[in-house]
Amino acid sequence: MKARALYAQGRGLREIGRILGVPYDAIRYWCRITTTPDSYHEGLVECPRCIDPPAAPSPPDQYAYLLGQYLGDGHIVLTARVPVLRIACATAYPAIMAECETAMRMLLGRRVQRVSRDGCTTVQSCSKHWVCLFPQAGPGRKHERPIVLEEWQREIVHPHAGMFLRGLFHSDGCRVVNTVKVAGRLYEYPRWFFNNESRDILAIAGEALNILNVPWRMNRANSISVAKREAVSILDTFIGFKA
Repeated sequence: MKARALYAQGRGLREIGRILGVPYDAIRYWCRITTTPDSYHEGLVECPRCIDPPAAPSPPDQYAYLLGQYLGDGHIVLTARVPVLRIACATAYPAIMAECETAMRMLLGRRVQRVSRDGCTTVQSCSKHWVCLFPQAGPGRKHERPIVLEEWQREIVHPHAGMFLRGLFHSDGCRVVNTVKVAGRLYEYPRWFFNNESRDILAIAGEALNILNVPWRMNRANSISVAKREAVSILDTFIGFKA
């Protein structure tokens, strides 16, 4: 990892952050904390990004799904003693919560908790290595700072674009049925929407849709619409109905 190489050369943490364009808290965890065993859960899955050379998280389809969930309604708490990955899920969809929990367990093998409040359930897991798997972590809201996938993340998303979109749409997407009246007759047709305040995340979602040859358009500044019948059918295959 570039951060650790610079740190070994005697560079300061803040200097490394400026060079790489990465928040200080993430640099601190990479250089000072993740080099030691994770005492919270010793003997479990090793972080694939901390080995030499770094490897892609496995299984890749589960990573693609959790990355989509993270970019949609997730964040990493960096102020805690051990970073906490939190994904906000609607309590009304227990199957999505279960899928999110399964992905967390398979990727790092950590204990996963659910915290419910006011119709929302947070699926969360503590590990010093979540910042390694999600380098987009940083202070502040995602739509107020640049969000760019690293090359190794893009190499995972491309062959698993369907699972990535499944995670995105499970977090910030919805399927609705539009009703229009033409010449006195009512017609109904389904549409998919993906809403997010981050233009970068919307662009990433658009790239994934392009990989699957799914036509889409921006219906609002913060929303992607998929309305063509064939395109909706493709998303129905990968995403299905929320449950």
